[in-house]
Amino acid sequence: MNVDLSLIGMEKGRQYETIITTRNDENLKNAAPIGVICSGPDTILNRIFKGSHTLDNIISQREFVVNIAQDPELFTMSTLGNLPQDYFNEDTTLKCTDAYFKCKVTSLTEAVKQSDPIKKKDEAIVIKSKVTELVINKNTKAMNRGFAYVIESLSNFSRFDIVGEEKKQEYLRRFREANRVVKKVGYKEDIKAMEKIKEELIKKGYEP
Repeated sequence: MNVDLSLIGMEKGRQYETIITTRNDENLKNAAPIGVICSGPDTILNRIFKGSHTLDNIISQREFVVNIAQDPELFTMSTLGNLPQDYFNEDTTLKCTDAYFKCKVTSLTEAVKQSDPIKKKDEAIVIKSKVTELVINKNTKAMNRGFAYVIESLSNFSRFDIVGEEKKQEYLRRFREANRVVKKVGYKEDIKAMEKIKEELIKKGYEP
């Protein structure tokens, strides 16, 4: 069966917010919110820091599941502590997911970026994987943070002329960070929108 990640809105080169589920040798299941980069119709990249259960399980099992969901509570619970085992199906997928795809690891490479808070050369692993199965439970799109940052930047911009200079500088700092993230993970439409906001800020005499 051919797999096409564009069916859930994923584009090559873009990063998406997902919940990855794994299992250990005792079949204890784990869930963690982790960004996924789409590298092709049926291939993805992850970059995970050492010390996490997710990475340990992926290295051990050489497989994992990427769950697509829009539920903020699910993301929060997965971040603050492991989900109860009854949230999982036997095949490690989440019961309440909008869609999911199963992955087989094709390579593991040690790598770290200079911008990382952790500077040691061997603290992160880049995982390349082949998607073996895609299941869509309902019409959905993988979550991308770009659009949320555009909306937040527009909200701040709408108040720009009615706040004091100190608040303006705060909004500019927020915009710079938002623009950085959008350029990294957003769709081309998100990037274009941020450029328009930047142009308007420049017209007001500020350098975003």
